[in-house]
Amino acid sequence: MAEETTKQVIEDDPIEVRKAKRAALIEAGENPYGHAFHYTHHLTDLDEKYASLEDGASTEDEVDVAGRIMAKRVQGKIAFFELRDATGDIQLFCRINALGEEVFAAMKDLDVGDWIGVHGTMMRTKRGQLSVAVTGYELLSKSLRPLPEKFHGLADKETRYRQRYVDLVMNPEVKSTFEKRFKIVAAIRRYMEQQGFYEVETPFLHPILGGANAKPFVTHFNALDRDYFLRIATELPLKRLLVGGFEKVFEIGRQFRNEGMDPYHNPEFTTMEAYRAFSDLEGMKALAQGVIKAANKAIGNPEVIEYQGQTIDLSGEWASRPMTDIVSDVLGKQVTIDTPVEELAAAAREKGLEIKPEWTAGKIIAEIYDELGEDTIVNPTFVCDYPIEVSPLAKRFEDDPRLTHRFELVIAGSEKKGTVITEEEKRIIAYHEVGHALVAAKQKNAQPVSKITIVPHTQGALGYTLHLPEEEKFLMSREDILAEIRTLLAGRSSEEIVCNTMTSGAANDIERATELARNLVARFGMCDEFDMMALGTIQSQYLDGSYSMTCAQETYAAADRETIKIIRQCHQEAKRILQDNRELLDKIAAYLLKKETITGQEMMAIIEGRDPETVDNYGATREQERKLFRPSVPETIEAPAKHINMVSEPVPMPDFDAPEEEPAKASEPPAPEEAPGEGKPEGEGE
Repeated sequence: MAEETTKQVIEDDPIEVRKAKRAALIEAGENPYGHAFHYTHHLTDLDEKYASLEDGASTEDEVDVAGRIMAKRVQGKIAFFELRDATGDIQLFCRINALGEEVFAAMKDLDVGDWIGVHGTMMRTKRGQLSVAVTGYELLSKSLRPLPEKFHGLADKETRYRQRYVDLVMNPEVKSTFEKRFKIVAAIRRYMEQQGFYEVETPFLHPILGGANAKPFVTHFNALDRDYFLRIATELPLKRLLVGGFEKVFEIGRQFRNEGMDPYHNPEFTTMEAYRAFSDLEGMKALAQGVIKAANKAIGNPEVIEYQGQTIDLSGEWASRPMTDIVSDVLGKQVTIDTPVEELAAAAREKGLEIKPEWTAGKIIAEIYDELGEDTIVNPTFVCDYPIEVSPLAKRFEDDPRLTHRFELVIAGSEKKGTVITEEEKRIIAYHEVGHALVAAKQKNAQPVSKITIVPHTQGALGYTLHLPEEEKFLMSREDILAEIRTLLAGRSSEEIVCNTMTSGAANDIERATELARNLVARFGMCDEFDMMALGTIQSQYLDGSYSMTCAQETYAAADRETIKIIRQCHQEAKRILQDNRELLDKIAAYLLKKETITGQEMMAIIEGRDPETVDNYGATREQERKLFRPSVPETIEAPAKHINMVSEPVPMPDFDAPEEEPAKASEPPAPEEAPGEGKPEGEGE
């Protein structure tokens, strides 16, 4: 009985099955994690070399290739594998006659995700598929975790951004984007070096804040017993290098800002910042133009490209236009910084803009440009001559201090947020997203909410609710699955309760909820009706994800009924949660409509009866009397924690005008003496 139980457990757990295979290999004296493998070709090289090979033709050309198994199909004494390396895919054609029974049986036992090295000859099947006729193989690395069940399962933003390594495996276009980024960064570096710039690395840890207006990450430097901040910009150290005598410097470096996070904004990101002496605005224009042209050339683009339905010409010298010229085109009449404020305000209001009475001419011109003018620019254009009202730190014109020496390079208008939606649609979307978030917040097993937005994006989403789990989980309990189904169905439930309607916006939610419910019944053994009986299997899980029921037709129908029962029950429970919390639903939706994007912490503040405006955008409330986080060195080292939570308390900003601390009283023990050469006065070396 024990043996049967163990076998059943292993068969139901793909990871345990793979571990058992690995154990069998080790017991047989084989290393499941092999040695170096010397391949002769990348797979794309074979595509090019044998592009003219006729259908059904075979060669004697021997090749050695290596890669990850992405799919396999066994048909009696023949097996087909899809092999993928860093460059592309190819089919492996395996015959028992060529390999022998023992080797063929071993290859059949390989799993999708395994890494292998293959020896064989080149051929093309009668159907025109270029293939390697395998004569031998080596197992290079045994895969223990199966790849995602189906390709579209990685459409979920949360999964894709939490597990980018899986995203790279399953989505070739993502890998291509990464490769382009590598080439772009390398091209920028080469171009800057050709222009005589020195690349430098400036400190990550700063004793004081500076360089940008942003919330920092804070840490404590135990050796100096003082707080340091992760840099939020590379600006100040680079400028100090010019003060020190360098003429041209640049840095491609990481920045860290303890602020909001979503699929389009990350708390750490990379910038390229450059400074040079003996130059001016025109010199920086030329540098910007050269950098972008070099980057575009590095990824193989022509100078005339297509982007979001627009033709963009990057060739030649790029135009420079004063902001007033662009505003004049938008309004259909000539305006300058001397145009009367009343005339500018009236023209702006005719275009539907809201203008405040206290605004100056420069402020109104900048507002018209931001709202209407920027989107009219397609080809690269340096927009210059910014009003001082929106550029207070820029150098002023010598002959007109109302204007500044500042430019912004604009290509293809402003960042597109997506389709323009009506106010009623906006309201429905708000209640839909808040429905997701509120039901998640009211369930113990649901993932916490990080962000809610109703700002449309070019990716097609009219809004979204971002969930960030407290820890990465590889197993889901029945309660976890039911909580996720309720959360998925809560968007539609909110539409029904508040708006008395149903929209197509819930289509993806319904699809995902149905998939979870069906898996709960048919594959996970979490349904009382069928106990632990598996009713369905994934046939081609690593290709098209086709799903088939391996049961009688009557059982199939019964499984559908159980699936519907789960969905209906979760739907009603989601509606009940929202109805019981209708007042909170309305308050959060109203706040979301006002702000358009809110954090999970702001939502929780409303739920707890606090003012959401007192919550920082990275989560902590703005309380004045918080202790500064100061990690100490323990006397004994404890075992590492299974999960580490980031400290979410606010970091007090340094008060540069505060008086120095009073000296210690006589009753207090004196500070320990430092050894010669140890420690520095604060501020030294900054």
